[in-house]
Amino acid sequence: MLICLPILAQGQDSIMKRVPKQLSLEMGYRRIASSQLTNKASNGYSVLLDYAWQLSGFHGGHASFISVPLGYTQMIPDTDTSHSVRVISYGWTVRHELKSQKGWVPFFGYGLMLNNYSEKGVAGHQFAHQTRFALGLNNYNSSNFQPYVELDYSMTYYPQWGTKGSLGYKFMELKIGARFLKGRS
Repeated sequence: MLICLPILAQGQDSIMKRVPKQLSLEMGYRRIASSQLTNKASNGYSVLLDYAWQLSGFHGGHASFISVPLGYTQMIPDTDTSHSVRVISYGWTVRHELKSQKGWVPFFGYGLMLNNYSEKGVAGHQFAHQTRFALGLNNYNSSNFQPYVELDYSMTYYPQWGTKGSLGYKFMELKIGARFLKGRS
């Protein structure tokens, strides 16, 4: 059995093809729409790095991707008594393109993320669940560099010890970014 494994692996390589991948870097502005948190920091900026694998649309159809994002957000305090906020986020996202990969391509996406929330001058961190929805436009051109613009809406909930339910906040993000394509034919 162990002797056959290398032979089976070689046969699989000739049948299986590598899927196209995308490495994305995006930056944007975040605005809190509503918050149950006591700290008032409603504006900020975010940076996100994302690695995606193409799942469908290999022969000119509508492509779908699954990705692993890692993001950082810095929120600016609204008043002198508020604290700046840092959020590290990571999780899974899915993105569906609504036409073939030529010119401007609209897309929608959704994601499930975990957030690590901390306030400057306050000991400790809080973890939260974030649900994210996205709409955007990719610009496919002849190179492997693809600029895009994206609008996100997210809901984030922070569980509290000794309290039924959780504290939540909702926010919008407007982002610009670039995708670097690998394996695209």
